[in-house]
Amino acid sequence: MEKFQLSIYDTKSRSNQIVRSANGREIRIYCCGPTVYRDAHVGNLRTFLLSDLVVRTLNCLGRATLVVQNITDVGHMTDDHSEDKLLSQSTIEKVDPIAIARKYEERFKSDLIALNIRPADHNPRASECIEMMQRHISKLIELGSAYIGSDQTVYFAAESFPTYGGLSGNRLDQLKPGYRYEYQEDGAKKFHADWALWKAAGNRTEMVWDSPWGVGFPGWHIECSAMSLDLLNGHVDLHIGGIDLRFPHHENERAQSNAMLTDIDGEVVDLWLHGEHLLFEGRKMAKSSGNVVLISDVLAKGFDPLAVRFCFLENRYRSQMDLAWTSIAAADETLNKWRSAWQNWSALSNQTESPLTKSITDEVLGFFAADLDTPRAMQVLRQTYKRSDLTDSEKSFAISAMDQLFGLDLTASPKKTKALTPEISALLKARLSARLEKNYKLSDELRLQLTELGVEVQDKGNEQEWRWLN
Repeated sequence: MEKFQLSIYDTKSRSNQIVRSANGREIRIYCCGPTVYRDAHVGNLRTFLLSDLVVRTLNCLGRATLVVQNITDVGHMTDDHSEDKLLSQSTIEKVDPIAIARKYEERFKSDLIALNIRPADHNPRASECIEMMQRHISKLIELGSAYIGSDQTVYFAAESFPTYGGLSGNRLDQLKPGYRYEYQEDGAKKFHADWALWKAAGNRTEMVWDSPWGVGFPGWHIECSAMSLDLLNGHVDLHIGGIDLRFPHHENERAQSNAMLTDIDGEVVDLWLHGEHLLFEGRKMAKSSGNVVLISDVLAKGFDPLAVRFCFLENRYRSQMDLAWTSIAAADETLNKWRSAWQNWSALSNQTESPLTKSITDEVLGFFAADLDTPRAMQVLRQTYKRSDLTDSEKSFAISAMDQLFGLDLTASPKKTKALTPEISALLKARLSARLEKNYKLSDELRLQLTELGVEVQDKGNEQEWRWLN
């Protein structure tokens, strides 16, 4: 019997479940990918880290994985349902919509690299899978699960799927007309909660395709059903996405996918894994709040992007998290200290596995396997650096082994830090003295001088901490 098996909190059953392979070979995973009309912010990237943690854990447990993560470059409408998000951004930037999509797709992939998030095995683009989606839509029509509306848009018949709401809890008889992300065609639908599988082009002239139902474009939900069924051979062991996708996207996807496979008894997707929202400095990230944080912003402040990953690991994936620049700065400093320590230990001795290091690495793997309990795993990692009962070679070995799960590049070279000048040292000393003497006016003046010299100061009780701003 295996020592550990990965269990995750399954949204549908509302309980922890073991992640298993239906075909006995690999774990088939589908991850909802980005809509590439803008840069992904760190809140988006927290969700994309989730699949990386799952894959790292499964691989360390000796399990093979097959991961598909789509690229949504068509079919995702703006919140007011008036225009596709890519077409809207194309108008703003005055660039071809496909060029917009490729630009932000590449930026997204660069962000994944910066956070040490391993790429999926397949990244299908919606715009390149139109024929695939049309095949699935045709089959749904044949099965009686979809119909052509009076506006020549093809709709999924929500009432044809009796267990709708099993994932999100949103029952059809409780849904009000016009819920978010669905198209609003008065009188064209048979039932107000039906959603578009293929949308008639109307006056739209860009990013449209020929189809058996006329020129148009695919709906957002059919994209994931078609890609997951085709590329994962009709079954998904684990489906991953942000909690905001649970409804309507995943609920509708579940209905479409299950309706499509009439030769199976049960669910196309075995387990649904959702990551919670991220706040930044106490508020939801939004342009209107002015607190959208990108990886480029992290780099501009001189921080290692893996400091963001560090912060994410210290919080449970299914708990709402509040990130702040102070926590990123602290994580960046800790990473630098840990890397310096590892370099010293590894230079002085060969890495050595021992019963003690085996117990440490097993403990960390156990926490990852227990519904990705990364906060407790991080506690073990912190303790490892301080333990007096470990030799330097044992610490070096244990940290290298654990980093296969953490992905923090703990064996990398530390950042080179600039030495303090005599002037800055004197200002720091004078500011601390002024603050302890409660001369806050002078303290603030000295803080401003330090900022102008590129040094940020933060007060910690009766002490102060500083860092270079770049």
